[in-house]
Amino acid sequence: MRTITIDIINEKALNLLRELELLELIRLHKGKPGEKSKAVDWKKYKGAMSKQSLEEIDYQLKELRNGWE
Repeated sequence: MRTITIDIINEKALNLLRELELLELIRLHKGKPGEKSKAVDWKKYKGAMSKQSLEEIDYQLKELRNGWE
């Protein structure tokens, strides 16, 4: 992954970038130019979710999907 900084000249360009973000092609960060974003400390999230068997996960997904119908 590479990080670049761009200057938005026209609001239409920002809208295009947001659409690319929705397609999960890029990630936008708010911040001032030259400001470094903090790295996420993923270790603090370790163990936040309990381990589940694939059968349990499949069952939960089916339940969620049936809720939409």
